[in-house]
Amino acid sequence: MLSVFLPFAAGYYLSYLYRSINAVIAPNLAADAGVGAADLGLLTSVYFLTFAALQLPLGLALDRFGPRRVAAALLLVAAAGAVVFAWADGLSGLVLGRALIGAGVSSCLMSSFKAFTQWFPSQRLPAVNGMLLAFGGLGAISATAPVEALLAIADWRVLFVGLAGITAAVALAIFAIVPDHPQSSASIGLSEQLAGLRRVFVDPVFWRVAPLGAIGAGASQAVMGLWLGPWLRDVAGLERAGVASYLLVGACGMAAGFLLMGMLAERLSRIGIKPAQVVGIGMGGFLLAMLTLASGMVSGGWLLLLLVVLAFLGAGSTVNYAVISQHFGSQLAGRANTALNLLVFVASFLMQWLVGVVIGLWEDPLTQEYAPVGYRVAFGGLALLLALALAWFFGPGRRRAGNA
Repeated sequence: MLSVFLPFAAGYYLSYLYRSINAVIAPNLAADAGVGAADLGLLTSVYFLTFAALQLPLGLALDRFGPRRVAAALLLVAAAGAVVFAWADGLSGLVLGRALIGAGVSSCLMSSFKAFTQWFPSQRLPAVNGMLLAFGGLGAISATAPVEALLAIADWRVLFVGLAGITAAVALAIFAIVPDHPQSSASIGLSEQLAGLRRVFVDPVFWRVAPLGAIGAGASQAVMGLWLGPWLRDVAGLERAGVASYLLVGACGMAAGFLLMGMLAERLSRIGIKPAQVVGIGMGGFLLAMLTLASGMVSGGWLLLLLVVLAFLGAGSTVNYAVISQHFGSQLAGRANTALNLLVFVASFLMQWLVGVVIGLWEDPLTQEYAPVGYRVAFGGLALLLALALAWFFGPGRRRAGNA
């Protein structure tokens, strides 16, 4: 079913490119718009705020109108947001453009998952979802050294105008190429849809999975999506080209994690090891990698290895979407996954912004660089939240969820 997979994969590629690109263009934004750490964190994380705000109505729309129409329409909003971002001359315009981009790509992952539950067998979902997420990893890769190379021949405004055109083209491709599934939910009334959403929010399996999924993904987004770039500059002492290269290595690790963690979860499920268990073990390793990064006591080849491990294991939180899809089935998949995504992106917004607030307390106003102690405090705080989420996942959250 390439006619289903590839158009949605292109949309998710763009979603992750938009999500991660500020880690490379941050110095340009700081120079052109005069934004500090807190403003940069807010500017970048507002993507997650508008993304989160649309998740519950998005779930209703997906289950009623289908993923094809919803994804195509919202990607046109993202294209408009890229134009606004490109032409902005101050922080408020940049925030508005970034917010529109976040709203516009808010359906890329959820539309894909909804379509996949319709067109692919349930047992294949972890692997198929993983392949989709690998395209997101390619978007993250594209947002590193390739973007840095493009900035040498064109400024970031021209880059965003080009992205706007590509985004509009992908929207049209999804609308024109993806088929409608014969299973229609248009006859489902609003009251029945809301009742299904309530079923999601009172389900103990959902509340076992959701806290670790939200905090694990939020911590990964805060670090890999923005603050790893400044950390590599201020703590590891790398120049811009070196920062872009190290981010590229981390993005490759993320792409591999998206692809292989899903496949691993599918293979292990055949011998009785459930995907939720794979998530818990992977997040435990991610916690150790976060603590190592927070210490700042790693460099050279060991740092490259750490970034690969951090990105690879951080991607493991996305297996939660397959867990949710398998548990709730295709009829509730849109609402269930968007409910989880709401929590994921609220956590991502708060974590990415608050890291900027914390490290901004140690900002040098002359150089716009931040002291290593700020990163230790901020990243250590993320690790603490992750440890608490793991304690819930393996403790009372596990008991409430029973055998799921």
